[in-house]
Amino acid sequence: MKQIILGTAGHIDHGKTTLVKALTGVDTDRLKEEKLRGITIELGFASLDLSADLHVGIVDVPGHEKFVKNMVAGATGIDILVLIIAADEGVMPQTREHMEICTLLGIKHGFVALTKIDLVDEEWLELVKDDVTDFTNETFLEGMPIVPVSSTSGEGIPKFIQTLQDLSADIPSHASSGIFRLPVDRVFTIKGFGTVITGTLITGSVNVGDTITIYPSLITSRVRGLQVHGENVQTAVAGMRTAINFQGLEKASINRGDILSMPGSLKPSYMIDVSFQYLSSNRKSFKNRTRIRFHAGTSEILGIILLLDQDELSPGKEAMAQIRLDTPVVLVNADRFVIRSYSPVRTIGGGYVLNPIPQKHKRHKPDVLKMLDSIVDSSDDEIICHSIDAAGFKGVSFSDLKIMGNVSEKALDNILSGFMSKRIVLCADRENRIYLHNNALEKLKKETYAVLTRYHGANPLKNGMPKEELKSKFQFILEPRLFNFLITRMIKDKDIISEEELVRLPSHTVSLGVDQTELREKIITFYENAPLTPPYFKDVIKTLNIDHKRGLDILMVILEQGHVVKVKEDLYFYTKHVDDLRKRMVDFLKQNDEMTTPQFKVLAGVSRKYLIPLIEYFDSENVTIRIGDIRKLRRS
Repeated sequence: MKQIILGTAGHIDHGKTTLVKALTGVDTDRLKEEKLRGITIELGFASLDLSADLHVGIVDVPGHEKFVKNMVAGATGIDILVLIIAADEGVMPQTREHMEICTLLGIKHGFVALTKIDLVDEEWLELVKDDVTDFTNETFLEGMPIVPVSSTSGEGIPKFIQTLQDLSADIPSHASSGIFRLPVDRVFTIKGFGTVITGTLITGSVNVGDTITIYPSLITSRVRGLQVHGENVQTAVAGMRTAINFQGLEKASINRGDILSMPGSLKPSYMIDVSFQYLSSNRKSFKNRTRIRFHAGTSEILGIILLLDQDELSPGKEAMAQIRLDTPVVLVNADRFVIRSYSPVRTIGGGYVLNPIPQKHKRHKPDVLKMLDSIVDSSDDEIICHSIDAAGFKGVSFSDLKIMGNVSEKALDNILSGFMSKRIVLCADRENRIYLHNNALEKLKKETYAVLTRYHGANPLKNGMPKEELKSKFQFILEPRLFNFLITRMIKDKDIISEEELVRLPSHTVSLGVDQTELREKIITFYENAPLTPPYFKDVIKTLNIDHKRGLDILMVILEQGHVVKVKEDLYFYTKHVDDLRKRMVDFLKQNDEMTTPQFKVLAGVSRKYLIPLIEYFDSENVTIRIGDIRKLRRS
């Protein structure tokens, strides 16, 4: 069965609630105060079956200016708006404000009901029709039917129902895919059942037994029962007025404005990037950092608006902005919102969400403005691509992309697969599903090239830069996994060369100058002439009268070329001498199976100063293995 939500709007005492009662037999004014005062204060709900295949849920909103925030809450999820105008009064202030709100919320379908026609004559009725036609020009109600009705006599009710049926046929059915979201508009308890939450299910679906999270508090509970228009069901889908009975949930833990969704599918945020439209009905310009009342879904939250590209916004103009809120909100891309002034309270604008979970922006930043502008009127693919690109080296998770793009999991999988096949996007962390744009990799390549070029210039005799030292130059990449992924990718693409713990540019080679070559030969000769009793390197450079850094750089070249081996800190041996000792030691162990330390001392012919470093060096090289006080050959 097709599900349609019909919402009323209009000035106070223009007959919204009376018309709903004439259509359904339900008096939606349920509160004692509403009965006493004769006005609608809270949202009211009723339903109407227009045919076997068409069910209409009706949301009746208050018309008094003091309760506009309730009206905004009720307008969430409306498919068809019926703008109710009393024939004896015509267009009034709240008629205009309600119309502005519905336009800002992106409602596209509706018509006008001229009520109380039994109180006016034909001539007056025609004048009011002309006035309404002028009022709806250049709005989404332009050219739509104007249906005269009398809720008292029933005149025009059949025409009203036929108009509703005709409009409903043109509205596509709600898709049950996407993120399940239900903005809460009522919370109450029923004895024997517990807490019940109601709202219009705007996307996705929910089943009895599902585990649901309440956002932004992140409280989790299980669905015990579902009702749609008073009937028990196992599943509720988008477009239905839904009541959910929860298991063990306290009424005080949930409020109007909260959002029900699946665990982990949404993310609370104190900031949102938006396209903000300042209504042309405003008299003054809107100033940056103005205090506002933010309405989205069924919530009202205080905050400020930062205009990102200007200091003031003229009436009727639009701007990119970041809204910063006093309490967190839970939204997705393209959600609509309404802005009301802090004091005096009136509707001043609204718009739609560009990024529901942004970083904190500075104003007048070209890259930020370019990124937000690229999201406007973009396809799902483009929004996902821009969002990943904007994340830079931080990357963005799969779950965040669902929110930022407002797409289903399956659709997002397909989009990302397409990008990865073209190498536009890279999956940097498969476990946590973190994605990076190829632009981040290209930027890292340039940065790495610059860092290594400087390093090679300052250290021409070093084979490369330690990876950890390189990593320290990229502290803006907070996640080690992402840095390691990017470096590994660069090594794979042969943009850099990795040798053990060092990295270098492919073009880098160690080359010595004439004076350095002479010094190299002197150092090699020094070690060659000291068979197994070389001095510490600090003594070598002192004897040769050379600078420590300069001498150490050349020593590292000699070490890399294999002329010497490092046995311990500052103690180096000529490689051929160590190889000769190794051969003699191996031959001894093959003949005798084991060797004591005194036996090694006799074999090497060295003092304890060199004995212990040498025997421990062979242990570290996996030539020997120590067992108690003896050494044996280490078998592979």
